[in-house]
Amino acid sequence: MRGLASRLRHLPPSCGPVRLVGVDGHAGSGKSTFAARLAAELDGAPVLRLDDIATHQELFDWSERLLREVIEPLGQGRTAHYRPYDWRARRPGPVRALPPAPVILIEGVGAGRRALRPHLALLLWMDMPRKDSWARGRARDGAEQEAFWDGWTEAEREHFDTDPSRPHAGLLVRQAMVGPQGSEAVKGARGTEGYEVRPGPAGAADAGRVITHGDDPSAVC
Repeated sequence: MRGLASRLRHLPPSCGPVRLVGVDGHAGSGKSTFAARLAAELDGAPVLRLDDIATHQELFDWSERLLREVIEPLGQGRTAHYRPYDWRARRPGPVRALPPAPVILIEGVGAGRRALRPHLALLLWMDMPRKDSWARGRARDGAEQEAFWDGWTEAEREHFDTDPSRPHAGLLVRQAMVGPQGSEAVKGARGTEGYEVRPGPAGAADAGRVITHGDDPSAVC
């Protein structure tokens, strides 16, 4: 992902000294895996997971807390402190520090919400249909999480109906397979999972540019 990482490094800071980059998409769309790989390419850039900010009682109603605990101190060049939520114990865990860094990824459903967009250097949207994302998420979490998923999907649908992120994404990210025969999206020499990155609705000025990424640097074109 060298091309995308380089592009992020050269963005102007958006939150104090930080280039805050949102990775949004439906639950189950692969945001966490993509963010982890991108963070590694950014030499270990911090990743703020919105799963650590949301709670059972506040699946989406956490904007003010995030702004107060994280965005405001980072915007002032200070270390942010927040308490990641423990979903099993149903309570906040120990305080975690988040120092300013050249690039910080904020990953999770709602990363591109209205309250956060003014502080983002760029918003990436995992471009997988809602139905497919949710099906994958349910399969991943198993039967014991069915009740939670029933409540979650309704809450997510309501959130994006009132505060959509995709129209504001500068880039759309799609998973693709790289194989000896290539694929419709990505062509490469080895069978592995990669990503196709295209200009998003908010990136119309770059509509002629397509950045394609695989796990191997040689797949970047």
